[in-house]
Amino acid sequence: MSTERSKGSRDRRPAPAPGALLLCRADPESVAPVAQLLRERMLLIPAGPEWTALVPEGKPWLHGGEPVDRVLTGWATALAVGVSWPVLALWWDADRSGCTLAAGFRRTVGYVWLANGTPAGEDEAMRTLADRLGLAPVLDAQSLDALTKPDPAADGRTRLLGLLAVLTRAGATLPAGLTPGEPADRLCEVARIQPAVQRIEWTGRRGADRTELDVLERGRLGPWLPWAGTPRARALATAQLLAGLPLTAWGLYRRSAGWLVAGGLLIAHGTLGLLYELAHPRD
Repeated sequence: MSTERSKGSRDRRPAPAPGALLLCRADPESVAPVAQLLRERMLLIPAGPEWTALVPEGKPWLHGGEPVDRVLTGWATALAVGVSWPVLALWWDADRSGCTLAAGFRRTVGYVWLANGTPAGEDEAMRTLADRLGLAPVLDAQSLDALTKPDPAADGRTRLLGLLAVLTRAGATLPAGLTPGEPADRLCEVARIQPAVQRIEWTGRRGADRTELDVLERGRLGPWLPWAGTPRARALATAQLLAGLPLTAWGLYRRSAGWLVAGGLLIAHGTLGLLYELAHPRD
């Protein structure tokens, strides 16, 4: 009887409210200026020697009618534009949990589990995730592969905790309470009391333009910068413009702020590069 009562209690456990975290494999000084370009209020905290966590203070998925996974995919894509480090988005709602990885201009990859932990993604996505995050090719890859196999004892939250355990071996460390499945307000409460927390806010167009240039100058992108005057710089500018137009159109069609930001950044970078080339032609 007690066993049946316990099982019934687990079955009646309230479904988690939508929530999200962003993990960047970079130090806070590199992430902070880029995160500002999202035009979203976020809390930034160190999450290990080479990791930074972003906790959204706003919850656009509750107000705009757009699901949390789509919002986070757009944010991760926008953050990864023009930088050398990957961005991993963790998200969950009442029906599913999942992760999305963005790295530069590569196609985003992700994996989804149903609320009861049933895998609903492609195994290849986990292998790509391990490779782009620079995880151990054997031990970590095997652990990620296990998350794609059926496990009656693991629900969606447990799957994300398993993913975090793999990232812990790669140096990622999150404070107690900052874990998937927690309500968004609880995540913000935990982030606010961290000693090195930074509040990320939009500072206007002028500040954003300066921030974009600072980010590029600090990266290892010298030959690719608009003012470099190299074939690679011109090719990158053209590719950014061509990629940004359909992304922006898709964002308008889906009414997705995340995709609009990603498309806008690509168009801005590409236009800057091409205009510089016209204003400073080669001899």
